[in-house]
Amino acid sequence: MKAHKYWSIGAFITMIGTFYTGYKGLKSSHKYFALSSLLCMIMSIYTGHKMISGSKKQERKRKLQKRRIKNVGNRNKKPPILSCRIRMETCIS
Repeated sequence: MKAHKYWSIGAFITMIGTFYTGYKGLKSSHKYFALSSLLCMIMSIYTGHKMISGSKKQERKRKLQKRRIKNVGNRNKKPPILSCRIRMETCIS
């Protein structure tokens, strides 16, 4: 969260510098401010995505843990025989 905030602030500050150097007509400074603001925006998007999406490894572990808990009671039981009709979503057991 902190990294995303700081990259966003950096992008905002460098964008102000880009507008200022463009207004004054300083070509070389304008180029460097524009590239640095682009870098800050890309890093801000990346850190925001990391913040929202979470870790895939933890998500897989949770799913495996849920499967293990569900399947503990069904080890000795035979699966029920289902008779499904073609093109129907419901199955009759």
